Parts: sequence; structure tokens; C-alpha cells
Amino acid sequence: MNSIAILKEFGFNAAEEQKSIYPFSPVYKIHNYIIKKTQYPIERARNLIRYTTYLKENGISIVTPVNINSSNPKQIDDACYVCYPYINGSNYRGTEKEIMQAGELLGRIHALSTFENTFHLSGYDVFDFYHHEVDRDMKKISDFVRSYQVNIPVQKLKDLLHKAVENQEKLKNASLQWVETPHDYKANNLVFQNKPVLIDPDNAKWIPRTFDLALALLLFHNEFSSAPNRTFTPKEWKLFLEGYFKHQTLTNAEITAWEETVLHVFLDEVMWLMAEVEEDWKRKEQRDLFVSVTEILFHIKDYPV
Repeated sequence: MNSIAILKEFGFNAAEEQKSIYPFSPVYKIHNYIIKKTQYPIERARNLIRYTTYLKENGISIVTPVNINSSNPKQIDDACYVCYPYINGSNYRGTEKEIMQAGELLGRIHALSTFENTFHLSGYDVFDFYHHEVDRDMKKISDFVRSYQVNIPVQKLKDLLHKAVENQEKLKNASLQWVETPHDYKANNLVFQNKPVLIDPDNAKWIPRTFDLALALLLFHNEFSSAPNRTFTPKEWKLFLEGYFKHQTLTNAEITAWEETVLHVFLDEVMWLMAEVEEDWKRKEQRDLFVSVTEILFHIKDYPV
């Protein structure tokens, strides 16, 4: 469906097609509102809003739908959309204060999780990778590395990802603590006022909390021009955890499985990103981030929990 029709469903009249402000999904800004795709079908979208409303009612700075004269969110054909207020503030710049504040917000969110997935968020279940998938994606990554002359030790990375495939069943059965969380916790999903406000909770899941933490370690700075073109330094990671651990204490099982967790999350969230989007490789800042994120795997002991 075109943007004019989508906006009209929410009561906005646009004279011409709107350009998405986000390259990977329809996100339209009109006046002081954001209209974007959310979870589908509508039952999942409503569960998401119940969850984010719960977080907001318990003091979390997070975007929730605006009150309009019709349903919000709503299903339109084979997709669901939601109308949020546009949140003003500053972009993340990677200061020590912002890093600690971001870690603390994630810790507070995890602390509010129920024990039984009360909001019926979709559960993480990606434990079915195969060695041939690693070979396929690493062939693409190898081609990019060679074409763009990037300093990534391809065979070393490939060996680690095959190890992740072998470890996934063990990790699936590990005694990890699961949480409700907005997931996709990255700098481009935060706006900073006095403290950070989470502006994109639409990937919310029921997931092991250390998986959520590992995603922040690997991709917190991904695809965001005001963030550094690299992952956290060990010092910055310590600051992030300092904020996070104000509200969380990991179990021995989670700590023991941490290195395998980071490797698995790379397999799930980073491998495809590096393999499928050549446009990323054309930009030096993203190539630099790819180098940095792979280096974390080779120096994971510098990033403990």
C-alpha cells in the first residue's frame, strides 16, 4: 500500500507520496507524528503495545501510541502500522555519560520483565543454523573483503561461526534467564533528553537477556552517523555494564555461557548483515564497523560480563 493511503488510515491527508525516513522499512514523519510498520498480525501488535504501555507506566522513557479517533495500531492489508508521537531530543554521540545511561535504561527494562512472558511476546527460537549457511554467507563476505580490501581474517571468522553452529543446541538448553525486552537495543533507537528515550520498541521479544545484551555489544553503533564507526571499546563496555548492573545481576550460568552467547548472536544478527547488503561495504564508516565487530570475537575476553 502506498504512503498516502497508509497516512489517510490514521487521519492524515498527504498530497503526494512520502519518502520513508528509514531505508529498511516504511517510517513516515508527518507533522509531529511518526507512522511506521509494527508487528504483524494485529494480535501481536496489540500485545506489543500492552507491553510498552506497561513499561511507560512503570517509569521507562519509551514511545507509546498517540490517542487518535481510530484504532492504533491497526492492520492494513497484510501489514500492521502504528502512529507514535515524534520525540525531540539529541542524537547519541558516544559520550561516557550517554553510554552509562543507555546501559542503565536496558537494565531497568530487563528488571521489569515478568517471569512468564505475560504480554505474550514472540519467543526467540533461532537455533537452527547449518554449516552450509555459514559457508554460503562467508563466501559472500570473503568476496566483499577482497573487493573492498578490508582487513578481516576471513578463515578465522569462518572457523568461529562453524563453532557457533556446533554450540547452538547446547546454548538452547542452557539455563539462561529469559526476559521481555524491546530488543534491537541500539543507539539509533534512542533519543537523548535528560536521559535516553527509547523510540523504536517494535522488535520486542521474549528472549534470553544475555542475547539482548550481546546484541548491544555487537551492534549498538550500527548504521548511525553520529555514533563512532566501531563497537564499544573495553572501557566503554565496562561503562555500559556499570549502568546495566545497577538493576541486574547475571547468574553463573549466564556468565559461563557469555562467550558462546556473543558468538551465537553474531551468527544470527551480524553474519547476514555482512553478507547481504553490499551498499554497506561501499561506505567506509560501515566497513570500519564490520572490522571492529569481528575483532570483538577474536578478543572476547576483553568484553566480559
